[in-house]
Amino acid sequence: MVDRTGSGPRAAIIGRLDRRGRLLWSLPKGHLEAGETAEDAAVREVEEETGIRGRVLAPLGTIDYWFVAEDRRIHKTVHHYLLEASGGELSDTDIEVDEVAWVPLDELRDRLAYAGERRLAQTAADLLADSA
Repeated sequence: MVDRTGSGPRAAIIGRLDRRGRLLWSLPKGHLEAGETAEDAAVREVEEETGIRGRVLAPLGTIDYWFVAEDRRIHKTVHHYLLEASGGELSDTDIEVDEVAWVPLDELRDRLAYAGERRLAQTAADLLADSA
């Protein structure tokens, strides 16, 4: 999610506590619900996790990863999109989110905990620079 209305582009990110109690910053993400496209799910999940409504500008890429939940390994594929903010207020009311923040786009890569998401942040910055 990017907001270009201020002094410079900024991204909405979410923070979750890991098992050790560390706050890890990441891009909003979630799952497809019945009948949803990946784009629809991205828009819905971003709004649920950050409080910000948006519209899709471009695909950013896909990240595949594994995690353990309830003593079983789960494979997840996440399709990420560059969204432009169109309304709402930044909020951490989602039970899965501990904190939310607007981060200047030029600081985003330094804040994100995961290498795959840092690559997507660079892709987003390149797309926005090309459209300026």
